[in-house]
Amino acid sequence: MIERNTPHGDAVTTCRPPAHGRLRWHGILLALAIGSFGMLAHAQDTAADKTAAVASANALATEAGFEVLARGGNAVDAAIAVGASLSVVQPEASGMGGGFLAVIHDAATGKDTFIDAREMAPQAVSEKDYLKADGTPNRDTSLNGPLAAGIPGFPAGIAYMAGKYGKLPLAVSLSPAIRLAEEGFHPSGALVRSIGHKADVLRRYPASSGKFMPGGKMPQETGIFRDPNQAKTLKALAEKGADGFYKGAVAKELVKSVRAAGGTWTLADLASYRAKERQPIELTYAGYKIVTAPPPSSGGVALAEMLNILAPIDLKSMDEAHRIHYLVEAMRRAFRDHNEYLGDPDFVKMPLDMLLSPYYADGLRQSILPDQATKSAWLPSVHAKDPGMHTTHYSIIDKDGNMVSMTATVNTTLGSSFVAGKTGILLNNEMDDFALVSGQPNAFGLIGGSANAPVGGKRMLSSMTPSIVVGKDRLAVIGSPGGSTIITQVFEGILAFIDGKNAGEITAQKRIHHQFLPDRVDIEKGSDIPADVLAKLKAMGYEINDKESWGNMNVVVWDKTTNTKTAASDPRNPNGLGKVETIH
Repeated sequence: MIERNTPHGDAVTTCRPPAHGRLRWHGILLALAIGSFGMLAHAQDTAADKTAAVASANALATEAGFEVLARGGNAVDAAIAVGASLSVVQPEASGMGGGFLAVIHDAATGKDTFIDAREMAPQAVSEKDYLKADGTPNRDTSLNGPLAAGIPGFPAGIAYMAGKYGKLPLAVSLSPAIRLAEEGFHPSGALVRSIGHKADVLRRYPASSGKFMPGGKMPQETGIFRDPNQAKTLKALAEKGADGFYKGAVAKELVKSVRAAGGTWTLADLASYRAKERQPIELTYAGYKIVTAPPPSSGGVALAEMLNILAPIDLKSMDEAHRIHYLVEAMRRAFRDHNEYLGDPDFVKMPLDMLLSPYYADGLRQSILPDQATKSAWLPSVHAKDPGMHTTHYSIIDKDGNMVSMTATVNTTLGSSFVAGKTGILLNNEMDDFALVSGQPNAFGLIGGSANAPVGGKRMLSSMTPSIVVGKDRLAVIGSPGGSTIITQVFEGILAFIDGKNAGEITAQKRIHHQFLPDRVDIEKGSDIPADVLAKLKAMGYEINDKESWGNMNVVVWDKTTNTKTAASDPRNPNGLGKVETIH
């Protein structure tokens, strides 16, 4: 299901117009093979140039991607295989009951496009369902159970991608996931821990406890985890395309189970869902072209705004304290505008011309004091009067140079914890990404106003920021999970890439984060930032907050000067692995 859509208005300068090893342990794996990049590359025609790169958060999903590539698929087919397999083996982070945002590069035409498969609100959405009797936010209904779930976009998105940009039938790309669900796999430690963490909520719903705690027992990493109900739903999708999910028997079971548990979905909500193809945001920074996500992602707009603010500043000449100071002030202003203006482009007319303009960035830059923190309270109001942290990312480049940067989510760990009856589909809790109660923070501390207020059929704002960075001699595919920190992770990762760092260095560097409110700088614990630098930042007026590690970045970098590629998964995950493999 697809609609063609272009954002309101034309952005200025920064935006184009508007086996049997499958049962083995499967911690995070990054599989890399060195590939040609179609129109973007002019490397020698060697055997190495005919291979492909796949980066995902799970070994079995990575293998699924390579399996589909070996069967003649392209990067899009591989992305479908990876995403569907993650729905089975990494349900705590993404799946068929959630959504995704993807940037696609087509090597044959040089075209970049963006697929919006974000979830949407059911027509009967009502603020009262997310309020307690005293008028305060009800965090339980916004995060747990069927009221927390938006209409999923993942099935419609992959069905459209297969039909327009893939080379293989959808059924072929879904076959590895179906096999994994039927034959089973060893659950990862992360999945087992997530089930334990959400066990009390899962036990509220028979289908949820039946799927994740079969026989009333917690799964073990040494055991075999099977998902036969999801396998049946995947088969319906493989046979009938999007209609196999949004209409017919699967749709009826989804609605029946949601409504029986107190939700408001209807068959019309499902039948009306459409994935949407939009123009990605494009900007230039330091001679590099960056292709990234437009609304309903807030990530691309915030990324462009931050880079535009920093464009004329020589960060390399600064001492570390002042470099951090300017990074934080750029973050602060971008997140202020995130809260102020951004929402679903089909419902909200956003001032993208202004937000993406370098002239607007000039004004924001002038408001930065060279030696003093700007208090968020000093900036204009949080809301215009009228205008996560569990996700996954995968990056793929095939032998012909087609590229996919795709971020998928069910929002927080195990989403709503609600499995929809006999479908085996775990539903998201993306309704929490709306400004359900104006002025009140969501699970990630983000505050929104009317632009992101819930309306039937509207898509909630997202922080997902899948991106591709292209320079004369170097190229990167980058993205990460992490809720609101996704935006700053990708921002810092792109700066590191432009500074010449390789994939391993980009994923390993310590992170900082500021999101306007709360007005503090989060600095990763164990950071190598010297004590005297931290003292200087505090003297400037910053509140420094030591925070546990965040994110799980996956990066692929190609250096065309040496025709070498590097790939890395986040070293913060102890199960991260690297692998070099040639695809014939």
